[in-house]
Amino acid sequence: MDQTRDFTPGPQDSRIVASSVYVAGRRVADIPIEEAGEWSRKKDHVVWIGLLEPDRGLLRRVQAQFNLHDLAIEDAEHPHQRPKLEQYGDALFIVARTAQLVERRVSFGETHLFVGRGYLVSVRHGPSTSYSTVRQHWESCPTSLAKGEDFVLYAILDFIVDNYFPVLEQIEDEVEEIEDGVLVKPMDAKAIERLYMLRRDLLRLRNAALPLVEVCRRLTSSELSQIDADMHPLFRDVTDHIRTVQEKIDSLREVLAFAFEASLLVGQSQETAISKKLASWAAILAVPTAFAGIYGMNFTDMPELRMEYGYPTVLAAIAGICVFLYWRFRQNGWL
Repeated sequence: MDQTRDFTPGPQDSRIVASSVYVAGRRVADIPIEEAGEWSRKKDHVVWIGLLEPDRGLLRRVQAQFNLHDLAIEDAEHPHQRPKLEQYGDALFIVARTAQLVERRVSFGETHLFVGRGYLVSVRHGPSTSYSTVRQHWESCPTSLAKGEDFVLYAILDFIVDNYFPVLEQIEDEVEEIEDGVLVKPMDAKAIERLYMLRRDLLRLRNAALPLVEVCRRLTSSELSQIDADMHPLFRDVTDHIRTVQEKIDSLREVLAFAFEASLLVGQSQETAISKKLASWAAILAVPTAFAGIYGMNFTDMPELRMEYGYPTVLAAIAGICVFLYWRFRQNGWL
């Protein structure tokens, strides 16, 4: 077996996160890109290369080592691709979307994966968690990593999908706060704008995650002979995780829709209550207004004008009617 040796990239290789060779699940060498093709062709050797936003020159160097297709290299150079799986001869090219919560908004990145016999190359663009965690975890489990590049592909896809859950958990906490507060008072313009942003981010996250179901379906189908049949249950497990993400997203979007509708109902209810109060007080004030209007006409032949107790009688009648109306409105819940 080859002895482990280290390779320290120079300044021109600053975008190379990792470039290692594994045998039987154990890292035996860190290598320069120019040696990757030769190592990958050795029996039972797997080259795992990680790149972070590489330029065209670096991608061409990788292409030369593994004879990668020009179209796949072009896609990897220009992000903003939809999640997909393309087959180029004996090699697979996979695009997956990554997600992180940045300043309360979901930001998306991309991971492009080149998979072939004896190698896997991951290319990261935009916001995403480093795959060094995946590398370190599975290096401690050489039995699993010994399954080859198929297992490395599974490990990365599973890591990408699992990283959707922390994003959803943070959004869920905010959704619960919105749900708790919506019955207290109607949403203002700022809260409604935030609710809309959350629903839109959840929809974008759904569109990023759901196409991976088709990717995993193809990885477990017989049409791709590159993937070992023993790995199919693992990719089906990734599919189950994606379905869980989808259900959680749909549930949160539904809660936000109900919260908005409830806010509208609360607002309408409060407006109705205010209208009832205004109408009640208007009815009560109409009584003295009507009496004052009648006696303000100053007709000569108004018999009440010459009554000895006419003035206190009218005041008592006004007060009595107003009190009766107030009692009735209170009894009906208008005041």
